[in-house]
Amino acid sequence: MEQTSAILSGVSIANMIVLSVLMFVFGRMYVRTRAQLPLGMIVFSVMLFLHNTIGAYAYFSMSQLFSHEIFPYLLGVHIAELAGVLIFLKITMD
Repeated sequence: MEQTSAILSGVSIANMIVLSVLMFVFGRMYVRTRAQLPLGMIVFSVMLFLHNTIGAYAYFSMSQLFSHEIFPYLLGVHIAELAGVLIFLKITMD
């Protein structure tokens, strides 16, 4: 595996960890309140988790299919997603 694929997979896995924490927090909120918003946030988090799972799998197993020129852009997207999800987690925990 190339270093760029390993970095992309690592960022995707970090996203999946943060999204798992968000799903757990929203799950606890939903159980306590039965409100629709936490349920919607769980669905949103699950979809992002699925996106990152597919991405991490693709970077691990199909790196030869990707053009190496696109890796910096993909890395930027995943880092921006990680930053957004971390901010979302911080706001949720407050």
